[in-house]
Amino acid sequence: MNARAIPIAPAMSDDAVSLPAWIYRDPEFFELEKELIFRQSWQVVCHVNDVPKSGDFHTFEFLGQGVIVLRGEDGQIRSFHNACRHRAARLLDGTKGHCGRRITCPYHAWSYGLEGRLLTVPQREDFQGLDRERFGLMPLEQEIFMGFVFVRFAPGLPSVREMAAPYAEELAAYRLEELVPHGRVTLRPRSVNWKNVGDNYSDGLHIPVAHPGLTRLFGASYGVEARPYIDKMWGTLREVPSANWSERLYQALLPPVPHLPPARQRLWTYFKLWPNIAFDIYPDQIDFMQFLPISATETLIREIPYVHPDSRREMRAARYLNWRINREVSLEDRGLIERVQAGMASEAYTVGPLGASEVCLRGFSRRMRELIPESGLPRAPARGWSWNRHGS
Repeated sequence: MNARAIPIAPAMSDDAVSLPAWIYRDPEFFELEKELIFRQSWQVVCHVNDVPKSGDFHTFEFLGQGVIVLRGEDGQIRSFHNACRHRAARLLDGTKGHCGRRITCPYHAWSYGLEGRLLTVPQREDFQGLDRERFGLMPLEQEIFMGFVFVRFAPGLPSVREMAAPYAEELAAYRLEELVPHGRVTLRPRSVNWKNVGDNYSDGLHIPVAHPGLTRLFGASYGVEARPYIDKMWGTLREVPSANWSERLYQALLPPVPHLPPARQRLWTYFKLWPNIAFDIYPDQIDFMQFLPISATETLIREIPYVHPDSRREMRAARYLNWRINREVSLEDRGLIERVQAGMASEAYTVGPLGASEVCLRGFSRRMRELIPESGLPRAPARGWSWNRHGS
């Protein structure tokens, strides 16, 4: 046998086989993902309490599309494209702010009301026959779920409420609608494919191997399960004091949370919503995380923590210690996903076996093959394959 020959990959329709390496680095496949996965996906922008007053806004950038979430004078929250209808100039800068009673374009001073209506056009006589009703801000489909504001660019998926329905009762215990932002949005670039980040997030087998801190906190109690559009992972804090001081203090100082039932007082739960949104739910705070695809081999991790107002010294300390613990976990994960991304280029790897307990990875692979059948090919087709797919 030729020394460079690679064994034939197993049948890709089998749930026990992973997605192939080529789709974690192929630019043509990435372009298809943008159209068939991400245009229809719900993306979280912010929480309603990020925009508490009329004129408050929050912005979001996703695959070249700018989004504004804005609270109107009527108290309603609406989502629009962040582009002027005259010459496409970006209207609002920064991740958040306050625009007063109107949005004025910095290019030609077209202005819009907080409900999106076009209000003024300088040199109006120059635009004969202009119908202002047709040129208001372009709205986006929006859903507010448990206080979080989601948008999408095209229909296709069920609502966020429907996708999260298997855990609605569990989530309700955390009174997410009452959360307030704690800190600011952070953006962490990673030189990996977005699927690599998501795979790692839902992978329970690496916890005892690669995360000693989480293992000290949870022991062998880490659980994983999957539903059609949402994964769940969880661990309960042990009573045995950790050998690490940050973890030991967190165990000791985490105070009771009045609104949580006893079973959730010491529980860390992680939810991943298809395809790229995660919520880390702790007794002391709630974080959301998005794996924003930039290219076939680049991802931006976007996150911000939210909390219930609580001035207790013990709670402030617990939140700081939570940050210390999870900062270390994040660094460990960065090394892992970069290691995997590098391995995806190896001639020795096409696909790998999935264990029976890897239910989240199996479910994710299954949905990818349903949406883009080429995900079932062990190697990339000839260049231009996606054009032929559309008959062009």
